[in-house]
Amino acid sequence: MFQSFFPKPKLFFLSFVIWALVCVIGWYAVVQDLGHILSLGSFFGVHFPEALAEGADAAAQNAFQSAQSTALDAWLYQYIAVCYGLFIGIWMIFGGHKWAKWSVMGSGLIIFATWFSVQLSVMLNSWYGDFYNLVQKALTTPNSITMDDYFAQIYVFFGIAATHISLVVLKSFFVSHYIFRWRTSMTEYYSSKWQQVRHIEGASQRIQEDTMRFASIMEGLGVRLISSVMTLIAFLPVLWGLSSYVKELPFIGEVPQGLVFTALFWSIIGTALLAVAGIKLPGLEFKNQRVEAAYRKELVYGEDRADRAEPATLKELFNHVRKNYFTLYFNYLYFNVVRYGYLQAGVLVPLIALGPSIVAGAITFGIFQQINNAFNQVENSFQYLVNSWTTIVELLSIYKRLKAFEAAIYDQPLPEEDQSFIETQQ
Repeated sequence: MFQSFFPKPKLFFLSFVIWALVCVIGWYAVVQDLGHILSLGSFFGVHFPEALAEGADAAAQNAFQSAQSTALDAWLYQYIAVCYGLFIGIWMIFGGHKWAKWSVMGSGLIIFATWFSVQLSVMLNSWYGDFYNLVQKALTTPNSITMDDYFAQIYVFFGIAATHISLVVLKSFFVSHYIFRWRTSMTEYYSSKWQQVRHIEGASQRIQEDTMRFASIMEGLGVRLISSVMTLIAFLPVLWGLSSYVKELPFIGEVPQGLVFTALFWSIIGTALLAVAGIKLPGLEFKNQRVEAAYRKELVYGEDRADRAEPATLKELFNHVRKNYFTLYFNYLYFNVVRYGYLQAGVLVPLIALGPSIVAGAITFGIFQQINNAFNQVENSFQYLVNSWTTIVELLSIYKRLKAFEAAIYDQPLPEEDQSFIETQQ
């Protein structure tokens, strides 16, 4: 599944996690403070500003902060380019794998696009504050802003949105090719071992269909996981800072940085609830693939042999299909009650948490929008398992099926379900 596409998969993914941690910690601990010394931004007209003089007015302070932010962003992009270049370069040189250009360089490009998408979300969150504060000012004091002020904010949003749309379209196009290359690598690998795996139940379907589904789901889950981690890294400091506007939580009282802990606590509750409610689903999905494969295989045999696909046999096999589907439907019934009930209740969590601050008039409309968006971003990142649970269930069923191929290839004991199937066919 992985070794056909990635060079030394265990070492590759482990080194990626370690290197990512080193780079992130290095940035916040040391590197971000070295920009005024090492940044190449000055060659392109992006300079770190000189320190402000004491007693500088508000306009000077705003100009300083804007220049500092731009220079720091330029330095961050340089640092990321070095981190990516080192990791990808080492694996391209020493990995020695046929698919390294796609698995190493392609994965790096997808991760970078995901990170850039998160940065656009941070920019949009900042825009919420500026725009809705402007709206509040206009509604509170008529004619206090001009149409130029209003449309200037609209143009900012248009720029962010246009960049985001372009990124999504290009990323989607590239990911489609990435997934197909991964499927191709698995297909070539399993096809070369066909004589060892042909006796496995549904072998043709596993090569033809499951390889595509596995690559697609793994890529989707992997990107969402990385996006969740990057979103937490980007938005936790934002929510932490915005929490200073919220002095107390309802029913609890004063809690320092209460919004961050509220998002974390609510996400833990949801993950635990769905883990309990959906504990049977992976096994049922796997069994569903088996009974469908058995029914389909009998029909295929019936196309060539008159003694196969008898009505009684087909009826019995279809009864197994129906029984498993009805069991699956029932389990999804109470799972979806828990899932959608939890997600709908989650809409109210930030509103309840902000209740005392709203009633006291402690925040502006722009700050409210920023807090609400940042809270949702952090909450959704913490809820990775909640939002991905049904997809993970599907992935586990596919993984079990492909794992039987791996067992046959490496002369390992087959999973119990596959061994039972082979015995019934002998």
